Amino acid sequence: MTESTHQRGPVRRFFGAIGGAITWLRRVFTNLLFLLILLFVGFAIFGGEERITVPEGGALKVAPAGFLVDEVSQPTGLPGFIGGPSTPPETRVKDLVEAIDRATNDNRIAALVLELDHLAGASLSKLEEVGEAVQRFKASEKPVYAIGDNFTQGQYFLASHADKVYMNPMGSLLVTGFGSYRNYYKSALDKLKINFHVFRVGDYKDFIEPYTRDDMSPASRENNARWLHQLWSEYTEQVTGLRNLPPNAVDNYVAELPQNLRAEGGSWAKAALANKFVDKLLTRRAAVAEVQELVGVNEADKSQYKAINALDYLRQAKLTDLPNPRQQGDKIGLISAAGAIIDGEAPAGQIGSATLGKLIATAREKEVKALVLRIDSPGGSAFASEAIRQELLATREAGIPVVISMGSVAASGGYWIAAGGDRIWASPSTITGSIGVFGAFPTFEDALEHLGVYNDGVGTTELAGTMRLDRALPEAAADILQQGVEHTYAQFLQLVAEARNSTPQEIHKIAQGQVWTGRTAHELGLVDELGNLKDAITDAAQIAELEKYDVVEIQRQLTPSEKIMRALAENVDARIASSVEQNLPLGAWFSSLQPALQPLAELKSFKDPRALYVRCLDCVAP
Repeated sequence: MTESTHQRGPVRRFFGAIGGAITWLRRVFTNLLFLLILLFVGFAIFGGEERITVPEGGALKVAPAGFLVDEVSQPTGLPGFIGGPSTPPETRVKDLVEAIDRATNDNRIAALVLELDHLAGASLSKLEEVGEAVQRFKASEKPVYAIGDNFTQGQYFLASHADKVYMNPMGSLLVTGFGSYRNYYKSALDKLKINFHVFRVGDYKDFIEPYTRDDMSPASRENNARWLHQLWSEYTEQVTGLRNLPPNAVDNYVAELPQNLRAEGGSWAKAALANKFVDKLLTRRAAVAEVQELVGVNEADKSQYKAINALDYLRQAKLTDLPNPRQQGDKIGLISAAGAIIDGEAPAGQIGSATLGKLIATAREKEVKALVLRIDSPGGSAFASEAIRQELLATREAGIPVVISMGSVAASGGYWIAAGGDRIWASPSTITGSIGVFGAFPTFEDALEHLGVYNDGVGTTELAGTMRLDRALPEAAADILQQGVEHTYAQFLQLVAEARNSTPQEIHKIAQGQVWTGRTAHELGLVDELGNLKDAITDAAQIAELEKYDVVEIQRQLTPSEKIMRALAENVDARIASSVEQNLPLGAWFSSLQPALQPLAELKSFKDPRALYVRCLDCVAP
C-alpha cells in the first residue's frame, strides 16, 4: 500500500472502492456494447443472405425511402440510433430503374405499385428517370398503381405516371410550384465585423451574394427566374400529359387552391379528385384490397397484397443471374461523381480530385472499351476540377471514348469536368452552365480588435503574412487574387470553346455564371444530346462500336471502418429514424435550421490552393 492509501480513512476508501467499481462496470458495459455492434455489423456484412423469393403473379413494389441520389453518401461517425448525427436515408436512382426494367420483361411480375409516402425528396431529373422506367413498364401492358396517404409535389410527379392514383380521403395533394429562396448575411457579417473579400468574373456568378448583399441582385433574380420557370414548364407539361388534363390544369389548381378547397368544404382530397389529379379516394386498406384483386393476397401478411420490394427484387435477380459467358468480354466502365468538388481524397457524397482521378485511372487499367462518367455536382475547387478533366483527357488519349451523363446538376466545376468528355448528355431538366469563377477570403482583424486582440509583426516583403485570417488583406494581395480569377475564367472559356468547337468570345456570351436547363443548354450547344444514363451508355457503346458488352461500375473500395458505418446505417429502418427525429423537438428545430445555415457550412470547403472556385449556389434542381 502506498503512503497516500495509508492516510485515507475507511470512509474515503469505501467510496473510492464504489467509484472504482462503477468505473469498472462502465468499461465492461462499453466494451460489451462495442462487441454487440461488431457482431451486428459482422452479421450484416458477412452473414447469410435472407432468402428472397419472387411471388408468381405478384407486384413489384416501388417504395423509395429518403432522397433519390446518383451515389449514396458515406455515413460518418456513429449512426443516429446510437447517438450519432441523424442523416436522411438515400435511394439510388440506378437501382430503382434497373429493378423496374428487369421486372418489365419478368413474367412473374404482374403489376407495379408506387408507394411514395417515404420519398423525402428528389430533383426533377431523377424523378423523370424513374418515371421513364415506369413508362417502359406500362408499355409491357402491365398495370401501374400509385397509393398514397398524401402526395408532395415530387411524390405526385411519380404518381402521375400510374394508370390509377389512389389517395386517402383524409389526405392532401400539395403542389406549390418551384422557388429559390435563401438567407443573406451581409448585415450580420458587418455586425460581427467580419470582412469578406470577394473576387469574381461574370454578372451572374451569384454563389457569393449571400455574403455581400442582403437581397438577391437583379441579375441573379433574372437568371434564377428563367431556369425555374423552364423546370416548372417541364413538370406541368408532363403531369398534364400523363393525366390527360388541360395544358393549364396544374397552374390553375395552384392559383385557385383556396377556391377549390372552399368548394369541397375544405377537403384537400376531394379538391384533388374534383380536378382529376387522382382517380379514387380510398383508405389504405381499401386501396390494398383493389390491388389484391389483381395480384392476390400476401400469404405471410393477409392485410397486404402479394409483392416484392424493388430493391429486394434487384438483389435477388443479381444473386440468381446465370454466369455471364461474356464476363471477360467487352466492358463499358461507369463512374458516378456526386457532390461538391474538393482537392485530394473524399468520401462518397463528395468529389475528391485524387479519389475520382484514381477511379478514372482504374478504368484505363481495366481496359474498358468506353467510359461513362455520371456527374451530379454544383462545382467547387477550380484546381480539383482541372485535375479531374486532365484524367479524362488522358483516358481519351489512351483510345477510350468518354461520354458524360449529367444528373440533376452539372454546373460550374461540374461543367468544367464535363468539358473533358467526347460527348455530353443531359436530361431536359438538368441544371448546367454557370461558367464563371470567383475567389473568396474572409478576414477577422476588425472583429478581433473589437475584442482587444491585435496583430503585429515584421516581414521581408509586403506580401509576407498575406492570407492570414487575423490580418487585413493587403491591396497587392487583392490585386493578385482578382487577376487569378480573371485568368482562370479565361482558361475556363478556352477549354469550353475547344470542347464545343466554338470561340472564347462566343462562350462568354452564354457564360458569366449564367445557369441553364439541359434543354436550353442543348439549344446553345453546351451539351450534345438530351437523354438519361441509359442513353449515354448506349451512345458510348455505339462510339466504341460495341454490339455486346457489360457495364462495370467502378467504385472506390470502402475501408473496414466505412463498411461498418454503412452497414449500421443501412440496417436502420428509415421510417423509424424519421419518426424519432420528428418527435424530438430540438432535433426537428435544428433540422429546420440546416438549409438556412448551409451557405455558412460551405465556407469550410473553401480549400482551393489559390482560393479560386467554380461553384454554383442555387444549382440545386427543385
